[in-house]
Amino acid sequence: MASEKRRPLAKFPSDVWGHYFVSFSLPHSEFESYGKQVEELKGKVMDMLLMDSTSNNPIEKIVLIDSLCRLGILYHFESEIEDILKHIFNDHALMKNFGFGDDYDLYIVALVFRVFRQHGYRISCNIFNKFKDCDGKFKESITRDVKGMLSLFEATHLRVHEEDILDDALVFTTNNLKSIAHDHPLAKQVFHALVHPLHKGMPRLEARRHISLYQQEESRNETLLKLAVLDFNRLQLLHQHELGLISRWWKEFNFAKKLSYTRQRIVELYFWMFGVYFEPQYSSARIILTKVIAMLLILDDTYDAYGTLEELQSLTDAIQMWDANVVNQLPDYMKIIFNALLNTYEEIENDLSKEGRAYAANYSKKAMKETAMAYFIEAKWLNEDHFPKFDEYLKNSLITAGCKCLAVSAVVGMGEIAGRDALEWMESSPICIKSCQAIGRLLNDIVGHKVEQERKHVASAVECYMTQYGVSEEDAVEKIRGMIENAWKDLNEECLSPTAVSMQLLMRVLNLTHTMEVVYKFDDGFTNSATYVKDYITSLFVDPIPIPE
Repeated sequence: MASEKRRPLAKFPSDVWGHYFVSFSLPHSEFESYGKQVEELKGKVMDMLLMDSTSNNPIEKIVLIDSLCRLGILYHFESEIEDILKHIFNDHALMKNFGFGDDYDLYIVALVFRVFRQHGYRISCNIFNKFKDCDGKFKESITRDVKGMLSLFEATHLRVHEEDILDDALVFTTNNLKSIAHDHPLAKQVFHALVHPLHKGMPRLEARRHISLYQQEESRNETLLKLAVLDFNRLQLLHQHELGLISRWWKEFNFAKKLSYTRQRIVELYFWMFGVYFEPQYSSARIILTKVIAMLLILDDTYDAYGTLEELQSLTDAIQMWDANVVNQLPDYMKIIFNALLNTYEEIENDLSKEGRAYAANYSKKAMKETAMAYFIEAKWLNEDHFPKFDEYLKNSLITAGCKCLAVSAVVGMGEIAGRDALEWMESSPICIKSCQAIGRLLNDIVGHKVEQERKHVASAVECYMTQYGVSEEDAVEKIRGMIENAWKDLNEECLSPTAVSMQLLMRVLNLTHTMEVVYKFDDGFTNSATYVKDYITSLFVDPIPIPE
């Protein structure tokens, strides 16, 4: 009984979805029917892309590429788009005209900048100098160009360090866009962007929303629209099928009964990892990644909201040894956890061995061990009433954010594109992963620290900063938000050519960071999943999009 009193118990909200997706499977005939229509429309869009006009009208190409991206169908044409962008970027006379000529307005210049940056091109921010006056301030006249300001606002989120003009542009556009009247034709897009900038949004969520907006545009391309809708609905069937598989896998463990203190969030976990990659070729990788984060969730709640220090020491030792023979040294409930962890990784190894890549699972396993050890350090701090300094807290909590474990695990199932060299690189905690860790941890702490402090819980980044530097909560949060912005600049820099690894791998880290921004935007949307995250899941996995006539 004495040990029960020392358990840092939490009262988590109940499960939203229950067994809603358990019975879902892939309706092959409907899926194939969608597939045939998608292939036909892809041919027509390919013709638009390859039409020989890159030399005389490159802007149309870039606008088309942006539309494909925002509608969620760019993945069908990646190699063709790369060739087109390379051709345009290498046209030095044309690129110079973007920055110094009068042929292109603010909307186009900012769009070109954003599209190239999104694809890893080091386009200079100096192209925006022509929109400043002789005093070095942005011209007052552009405040009347709402479409241009919105385009510039979206472009600023791809800035890196020492790009003062983009820092200024962010402040300038934000302040002016906030004053846009509610009845302005672009008001809906402006208000959404101010909350969810495109570069920090979850690609599939943004595509779902943009399809609805695109349907209302008079200038819409009906072929693009129909392809986007059919492709969304086709992939939704696949995603529902995956949710069925992962829900049945979770149900078999019966964690809701056996480990009732944990959060039951398997649908939300899938949604989170779905944000890392939605494309059909990554179906197996998504399932592997969802299983990994499911194990992280069980461990997180056990270390944070149930286990005593003595029990957690035993579990930590067992995980570091990773030996089934030590299971009998654990309390009964921890035997369930440890066996589930070993079985899950055995499943992952078996799946990867079919591709000759069983070795890749070891990288995820190492990251899982590292995360468990960091969880234990936090539990020890709590048990010993240790209040860490901000830097001491951050060093450990960046690991407990789970981002490195998830980033490494995300590429494990991606095939030969993630070979040993790439996995070794990711295991070394490069800047892009450190940035993801910082953004994920600090966002989580900002929105969750007050609720966590209502029970016995280790101090968050906010409390550590307030105490060490003697500042108010408001000042601490402002300082931490500045750290988040700096981490975004670091991550943006890592995604510009030449990159250490392929853009395909870097996009997984970038997209994982997007999910952190979305889930922790207003609240701990994962724990409190009955709010906006439920609406997101419904829009992606429950409601298909009506097919246009």
